[in-house]
Amino acid sequence: MNIFRVLTAMAVFVIQVLLLASSVSATQLAERETLPNGMVVLHAGRHSVPMVSVVMAIKAGSISEPSEKAGLAYLAAALLTEGTQKRTSREISEAIEFVGGSLSASAGADYTAVSLTVLKKDIELGFDLLSDIVRNPAFREEEISRKQKITVNMLIQQNEEPGVVASIAFSKAVFGEHPYGRQVQGTVETIPAVTRQDLVEFHEAQYAPNNTIVSVVGDISRDELRLLLNRYFGDWQQVKLSDTPLPTVERKNNPTVIKVDKDLTQSNVILGHLGIARDNPDYYAVSVMNYILGGGGFSSRLMDNIRDNRGLAYDVHSFFSASRYGGSFQAGLQTKNESANTAIAEVIKEIQRIRTETVSDKELSDAKSYLTGSFPLRIDSNSKIAGFNLVVEYYGLGLDFVDRYPAIINAITKEDIERVAKKYLDPVNYVLVVVGNMERAALKY
Repeated sequence: MNIFRVLTAMAVFVIQVLLLASSVSATQLAERETLPNGMVVLHAGRHSVPMVSVVMAIKAGSISEPSEKAGLAYLAAALLTEGTQKRTSREISEAIEFVGGSLSASAGADYTAVSLTVLKKDIELGFDLLSDIVRNPAFREEEISRKQKITVNMLIQQNEEPGVVASIAFSKAVFGEHPYGRQVQGTVETIPAVTRQDLVEFHEAQYAPNNTIVSVVGDISRDELRLLLNRYFGDWQQVKLSDTPLPTVERKNNPTVIKVDKDLTQSNVILGHLGIARDNPDYYAVSVMNYILGGGGFSSRLMDNIRDNRGLAYDVHSFFSASRYGGSFQAGLQTKNESANTAIAEVIKEIQRIRTETVSDKELSDAKSYLTGSFPLRIDSNSKIAGFNLVVEYYGLGLDFVDRYPAIINAITKEDIERVAKKYLDPVNYVLVVVGNMERAALKY
């Protein structure tokens, strides 16, 4: 393929993305309704390709499980496709693969997501499979045991990776006993403790229509969707949902330093603290501020200082992880053990600088341009739109979010950046985790 064809293909792709974004914006993200059983339904018709994407969110994440059974939500989600009361795991996989579709489920901290993609002609089969795995999982003992062994082995392997070790230690230090402080996958101690009865009771208590959002995008009309939902989910009964209070998490009033000694040539460093929840009104100003600090790749201050000017790390970044009930801020990098002190000092210096030094016109303009310019790529396919619509609904952003987002970002000022940096960044009372050779690192922290 010559350069002309490459450029032409790229231009066509960009035009298609922009046209799709414009179409979505003009008609809002989706039409919304609540079924009699409490299920929230989002529908967006896209008829250019004969395919349908479905994403279902059941508010049954790790925040809904007891700490001594950590990984319960993860196992429940992983076992959905491993057999139902009328289908085996093999029958499920063969049925969806035969029609070239996909069906998967995974648990996060806040909710479990179940995803389906099929051709329009196979939509009946798709909804039959989707409703079956969500409503009628068998939780067979042999499948539970197999999945537990796989999960424990995965956790053992992960716990040998320095980056994972640092991340686990950081989350635990920041969130303490809050569910956000532990791995969604559980631990090598808690996974074997999960019983079939635990899974059955968790499913009965959490998997319910009044605890579910379903987002459907593709070649399907609203009337067709209503018929399918009535056929496969209409008799799904509501349950009384329990409201278990979550532990309160307080910001620390002193630095916390965690050192994990491993015989490594490089130190893995994470520095950060509590952040914000997704519904915080300052979320967008924080996003722009963090792009300038460390979220903007090669154009960020952290990358410019620590990589380009000092050569201390190949990659350095920062981000705010904002979830339903809170979040965290963290800056991370890998550097030679001997340069860990210098790299950490420069991270703290840049955090302090953005709190006290007004960002430049170019920094602000570049951040806004990237965040608004890359936005259409988040909705450039049916599956992405389905997932995006679900997130918009879950966080209560409003179905006109696509229209409002550019204006929200473009309205952010230098004063906003300085204000949120001072409010949500702390260069003193942080959590610092370093995994590396402690003798060579000789940390001063």
